[in-house]
Amino acid sequence: MKAALPIRLAIAAIFFAFAGASAAPAADAPVTPKEGWYKTIVDLKAFSEYAVIPTRDDVIVIDSRPARKYDEGHIPGAINIPDTFFAKKTDLLPKDKSQLLIFYCGGVDCPLSHKSAFKAEKLGYTNIKVFAEGDPAWIKAGKLISISEVVVKELIDSKANVMIVDARPTRVFAEGSVPTAVNIPDTFFDKMKDKLPAAKDTPLVFYCGGDKCPLSPKSAEKAKALGYTDVKLFQAGYPAWKQAYGAAPVAGATAAPAAKPAQAAIEAGPKGDTITVASFNKIMAEAPGSIHVIDVRDASEFAKGHMKGALNMPVGDVMDKAASLPADKPIVFVCATGARSGEAYDIVKMDRQDLKMYFVDAPITYRADGTYEVMTAQK
Repeated sequence: MKAALPIRLAIAAIFFAFAGASAAPAADAPVTPKEGWYKTIVDLKAFSEYAVIPTRDDVIVIDSRPARKYDEGHIPGAINIPDTFFAKKTDLLPKDKSQLLIFYCGGVDCPLSHKSAFKAEKLGYTNIKVFAEGDPAWIKAGKLISISEVVVKELIDSKANVMIVDARPTRVFAEGSVPTAVNIPDTFFDKMKDKLPAAKDTPLVFYCGGDKCPLSPKSAEKAKALGYTDVKLFQAGYPAWKQAYGAAPVAGATAAPAAKPAQAAIEAGPKGDTITVASFNKIMAEAPGSIHVIDVRDASEFAKGHMKGALNMPVGDVMDKAASLPADKPIVFVCATGARSGEAYDIVKMDRQDLKMYFVDAPITYRADGTYEVMTAQK
């Protein structure tokens, strides 16, 4: 059962004010295993390589604390499987029992992550680790913490002194956003930073398109660099908000036309700026050389997996490199969620009216072997 609103808000306020002061082992202090601990322990440095945004496909980070604790602040990208309800939530674990699972909870005195690790082992999982220092060490190291949609809603409903910042492109923000959010696209953060509050101790909560979207942590780090002292993420982002509370109707929005049979020729979306998933997949399968695919994810993401034949042009470079884009055949921008690809489209459209361009407005999973999967349900 969720705690009463005033109690939860009081807890959230304390978390916002004192997260940086949480007790944790010294960064250079060795962790001494305790009786009852799981056999395989990872330290902060090793754990940090796994707990990244965009989340890695080869690992699942699991917060074993109660849902209330998870909602109030967790490591970005982690899922919540409270140890008390482990047996009821095993459906959240991967089908592949060789996939890496890393459990954590409230620090070296918290047994929940170890208990859950042993339970997962009994289920047949063979690649399990525990980050025993847990979220206290993560916070003490100055790393970003994420809150859940339930806490975001409570902050909004209580009219708390907090600014919620949507780091997605303006075109995506306009199609649906968290109530009261201010739109500061990460690409234009430096040009729009004056929209942030003057008081550097004002709590800021950044969000974007979910755990595969790096825009919110990028913007959050930029805010910290400007001197803001109370910066958090809502990393599950707008997809989680929409699923939990629904989306407000968008003025002037019309229903998308019924899907047409896939054709080799480009089939545009209802606004003319996107390419339908069916059309894109058919072209990539039958005539990939008929289009230029420009992947606007970061170089590090591109290196881990990308479409065969795609060119990498991170969205932050698009403005400077728009003049170099070829006009001999249509250009299709892709990314991980449709956010950055849409932003690249908008940037280039301002200066290159001569280009025939589209973007894929759907989540895409990339694999190291050059294969990929585009979700068929577009936003």
